[in-house]
Amino acid sequence: MSRRNTSTYGFKPTSTFLTGQVRAASEQRGFAQSRILTHWEEIAGAEIAAMARPVEVNYGRGSFGATLVLLTTGAQAPLVHMRSEEIRAKINAVYGYNAITRIRVTQTAATGFAEGKVSFQHRPKPKAPAVPPEEVQARARDVTGEVGDPGLRAALERLAANVISKGGRG
Repeated sequence: MSRRNTSTYGFKPTSTFLTGQVRAASEQRGFAQSRILTHWEEIAGAEIAAMARPVEVNYGRGSFGATLVLLTTGAQAPLVHMRSEEIRAKINAVYGYNAITRIRVTQTAATGFAEGKVSFQHRPKPKAPAVPPEEVQARARDVTGEVGDPGLRAALERLAANVISKGGRG
């Protein structure tokens, strides 16, 4: 009997433990595909995702199609409602058919958003890049001094500073 060649050595990815729980939780809210919840920003776009969150999908009795309920603040509700057809088209593209026939916008108080009860933040803001030491910047300026285009020179200075600062490792 030969040994199976694998790099995991019997370990499973963490996602395999959560897949069933995420699916069960999303199906309780009517989401046949949890992708709408987990990839909301990619589906709706960053601008819409910053204004609204999907809450649930309601299926009508005996009818084909469903109603998606979106949660937003009162001030942004008209904007979300105005773009509901665009949102509906994007979500139906994910399903592959006309699954969502209607979008209902539900408003909540802005205080709930401010207190962190309802968060529209998907990931932390990227940190500003670290500024290299002055001697590294001076060496980078010396290397790129002859470049005429200021935009290209600035880009090459950043690259040179990065290469010089990383050069002493390994």
